[in-house]
Amino acid sequence: MLLALRAVVGAFLVWGVWDNLTSAEHMATFAAFLKKFGFAWPHLMAPLSAGVQFACGVAFVLGLMTRWAGLLCAANFIVAIVMVDHSLGVRGSFASACLVLIGLYLASHGPGRFALDQWLRGRLSVPTV
Repeated sequence: MLLALRAVVGAFLVWGVWDNLTSAEHMATFAAFLKKFGFAWPHLMAPLSAGVQFACGVAFVLGLMTRWAGLLCAANFIVAIVMVDHSLGVRGSFASACLVLIGLYLASHGPGRFALDQWLRGRLSVPTV
């Protein structure tokens, strides 16, 4: 079940920022959006936020560095709630709140059995004699 959660949420995060990462015009629109909501240095924060979301999405899908990606995901969407979504009410904050909780869940529980994290742990562990 964790594999399905990671895959769906990770794909959603990648899909959600792909246009910003592949189009300077979309990134500029995102930066203008951040400026409207009072973010400092929106031309730096827009690519940073998009990059974090993309990296978290890829990490979730692969199950690689999942706990760290969960923390980054939670932090990114806490900022989204505090700076933007709070003005939209509960319904408007719901998606970001879900991503905070999913990020915290993955940070505290790990990726589950089917993940590169688990494979690497097995490959890097010291064999017992």
